[in-house]
Amino acid sequence: MKALYGQQSSPGGEMTFVFQERENPPPTRGHEVKVHVRACALSCVDTKLLSEVKLKKELVPVGREISGVVLEVGSKVTFFQPDDEVVGILPLDSEESGLCEVILVHEHYLVRKPQKVCWAEAAATLRDGLRAYTALHYLSHACPGSTVLVLDAARPFGTIAIQLAQHRGAKVISTAHSLEDKQFLERLRPPVARVIDVSHGKIDVAESCLEETGGLGVDIVLDAGVKLYSAEDESSSKSQLLPHKHDIITLLGVGGHWITTEKNLQLDPPDSHSLFLKGATVSFLNDEIWNLSNVQQGKYLYILIMEKLSSGVFRPQLDEPIPLYEAKVSMEIVQKNQARKRQVIQF
Repeated sequence: MKALYGQQSSPGGEMTFVFQERENPPPTRGHEVKVHVRACALSCVDTKLLSEVKLKKELVPVGREISGVVLEVGSKVTFFQPDDEVVGILPLDSEESGLCEVILVHEHYLVRKPQKVCWAEAAATLRDGLRAYTALHYLSHACPGSTVLVLDAARPFGTIAIQLAQHRGAKVISTAHSLEDKQFLERLRPPVARVIDVSHGKIDVAESCLEETGGLGVDIVLDAGVKLYSAEDESSSKSQLLPHKHDIITLLGVGGHWITTEKNLQLDPPDSHSLFLKGATVSFLNDEIWNLSNVQQGKYLYILIMEKLSSGVFRPQLDEPIPLYEAKVSMEIVQKNQARKRQVIQF
């Protein structure tokens, strides 16, 4: 069998992806479940995080969000039987590549897949659904009547977050980074309250949000990164489309929640004072928190229940499923953050 792995030629260098031949998995033991993988979603490999948590390897397994069929279970497995359809996210320290036909997984990382959900949609929704649920349920407690701002909302995570926020009765405002993204967001049903096109840099996001909320500000902000410095100090063209941290603080309402994915966010004393006056909070959305702490495992399993996908609460934004032989090229696109839709490999 072949499996896909990533490797870095030098620290901080670009990651390349290679197929490696591997032997058939050994018989299951204890809590292990042998799974025939039917689909695997691709996500960027965070090499810096792997290094920080001392998981740096020469070959990094690629593909962690999987759906498949149980082939065999270990003697201590209680949740599954052969032929069960399952989905799950492999842990950060997994030795298994999800881009392999047959893998071994601990039963605690899997849940059952509803029969009417297809393999590709099940795998594609896992990470983004989990992130959106963590942000809106555990970190910001979204409820009916809340106003939620989703930045760069045409991303796969953004569209899931919009659907989940609307399901909870919230009013959603979104930003678009291109005309194509704006048109996509305006076609969503139910519609978002307002789509703010920031592609030309002529629209003030804070001003637009305050106008939409009657000057009260939004209750929850889900960012896609923020501009930390002045315009002349930002070299990336992508960063030019991001709001400045001061803009986000300005548009937050009293008691608001700012959920950020910005790892290096720096708040100066005036920023902290503004947040203090509003009684607002800043929370960090770490993709791997449910894997890095055993305390979060119960929440992780609970969130992974696929009923919301099965009942149509949300649908993932994904490209046509890709065959395994194209996985290397697709993973290179994902690693460079150039994919606007979720990429899924189907076996």
